[in-house]
Amino acid sequence: MAYISQDEKKELAPQIKAVLKKYGMKGTIGINHYSSLVVNIKSGILDLIGAAQKHNDEYALRRGQDSYPVGDNLQVNECYCEEWAREVGEDTIADFYKELITAMKGNGWYNNSDIMTDYFDYAYYLNINVGKWDKAYELTA
Repeated sequence: MAYISQDEKKELAPQIKAVLKKYGMKGTIGINHYSSLVVNIKSGILDLIGAAQKHNDEYALRRGQDSYPVGDNLQVNECYCEEWAREVGEDTIADFYKELITAMKGNGWYNNSDIMTDYFDYAYYLNINVGKWDKAYELTA
């Protein structure tokens, strides 16, 4: 069962804050329902929304579909974010996501899930939000 405590969050916080500072980003760290570690990125010098829109446009073009606007906030898929950022040539953003996820996992994170038997066993879930539903991400560069 996915579970993360406030003490575990406090242990992970210095590494997460170091990654945010390294890339010129500002954000908060929290826990959602004691099952998810959440990083809310409020502002920064990386154009995370623009990179997501660029990826969306290229993906829609490959599929022969119309692109849709990403908006001013984004919930990042932590399993795929590094890959799509590299696909659109945003290596700095890909490195940021990679280091952030590594810091969020720390040493105690595990994934013993077996999708073939419909068994899911995570240490805890990872959520990365760029902006929030009620407050847009602020690009400071």
